Amino acid sequence: MLKVQIINGPNLNLLGMREPEIYGNSSFESFLEELRKSYPNVEIGYFQSNVEGFLIDKLQEVGFSCDGIILNGGAYTHTSVALQDAVRSLKAPVVEVHISNVFQREEFRHHSYLSPVCKGVICGFGMDSYRLALEALIAGRK
Repeated sequence: MLKVQIINGPNLNLLGMREPEIYGNSSFESFLEELRKSYPNVEIGYFQSNVEGFLIDKLQEVGFSCDGIILNGGAYTHTSVALQDAVRSLKAPVVEVHISNVFQREEFRHHSYLSPVCKGVICGFGMDSYRLALEALIAGRK
C-alpha cells in the first residue's frame, strides 16, 4: 500500500471559513474524507500546523519512511529557507500544492522557496490540487 503524507501549513486549518472566494467553502477534513474514499489503496496521513518548526519536525518524521509528501506550506512557501532545507534533505518525493493560483495573486506570492526542491508544483485547482498531486505521486511509483 502506498503511504502518502499531506502536510498543510499556516492558516489552512481555517479552510471553509477563511476567504471562501479564494479557498472555497469546504473544510479540509471533509475533503480529506472524500479523498480517502476515492483512494482506498493509499494510506493518506494528514498533518496541519501554524508553526514552522512543527512542519519541519513532521517532514523529518515521515520523509524517510513514506512514499511521498504533498506539502502546502501556506505563507511559509514564500519565506522559509528552513522548510526548503528540510524538504531538500528528505528521501520521499515532495509535491508542492496551492489551492489558489498564486501567480494571480500578490507579487510576493510569485516566489517559492519550496519549488526548487520539490518534484513538482500544482496550483490553482482548488482542493483538487491535492488529488492531482496524489495522482502524480501514484504515477511516479509505476
